[in-house]
Amino acid sequence: MKRWLAGLSAAVFSIQSWAIEIGYMPILPVSQLFVGLEQGGLDDLAPDAKLIQFQNGPAMVQALLGGQLDVAYLGIGPAMVAKAKGADIKVVASNIVEQISVVALPDLAESFEQGDLAGGFARFEAKHGRKPVIATFPKGSVPDTVLSYWALEGLGLTGDEFDVVHQGAAQVQQALLTGAVDGAAILEPVVSAVTTKIADARVIAAGSELFKDQPGAVLVMRESLLAENPEWARKWVAEHVKATQALANNAPGVVDAVGKYVGGGRLPKPIVEKAILQSSASFVADPTAIIQGTQVMHDFQASQGTLKAKVDLASLFATEFYPQ
Repeated sequence: MKRWLAGLSAAVFSIQSWAIEIGYMPILPVSQLFVGLEQGGLDDLAPDAKLIQFQNGPAMVQALLGGQLDVAYLGIGPAMVAKAKGADIKVVASNIVEQISVVALPDLAESFEQGDLAGGFARFEAKHGRKPVIATFPKGSVPDTVLSYWALEGLGLTGDEFDVVHQGAAQVQQALLTGAVDGAAILEPVVSAVTTKIADARVIAAGSELFKDQPGAVLVMRESLLAENPEWARKWVAEHVKATQALANNAPGVVDAVGKYVGGGRLPKPIVEKAILQSSASFVADPTAIIQGTQVMHDFQASQGTLKAKVDLASLFATEFYPQ
């Protein structure tokens, strides 16, 4: 036991000797980071951590390829893109599953109330004389992939029935609140913010309706970091699991912790709490739970051309750091 503790202390010391860089997006699916930071779980592991905020996954891919980040919380789609391009990263834990919703503003929502879902876009165009405009994250992101998968595989459409605008999280929310778009394939807390603030806006499809067992955001670490400091990585993942359980149970303090980071810290507390409660069943930390869904997403992205090179998923995941 003493020898193990000495090894752990040495591992932590080697990390603390330099400022670890953590990349993240200010979105609910990476809430484990916010809970860990605010409730002290990560204090000893990364006392001098440098937090770097991104507005979309592709920007994080570039940072990973440039060697900028040591730890990153991002979508599984961008993680696969980064790995395919040569980034030395491993997925060590899942954050959330089935996280995407398609939220519609009143005019589009009305079109989906009349009969089958597949005809909703056509009914909107017939009434308004134009295709509906749907906002989502950039190409290759999880929301963009799930939107395409739902349209093509779920509804049997061609993808030409609506126009897509690719934006960052803050821009998607603003576009919805100002009526610049008709709907969005997006994450919490944007869904809760929009449905709370706009009367008759509603979710027309969500979670498994869009993509069953869909993997979402994940925790990745550099392979070199894992090789040099495996016990440190295990401790980080253990804290990740604790934070996941706290989020799933809406434990005291999680709303304040998440609210400090998500939406720029400006969202009303009731909206943050609503978003966490809506997502409680989706917070999943076990990386093995998303491997099969990741394979489905990988094959779909490859067929659509958003994943230019195939990824050996066995080389993408490092499941041994998750506490079995």
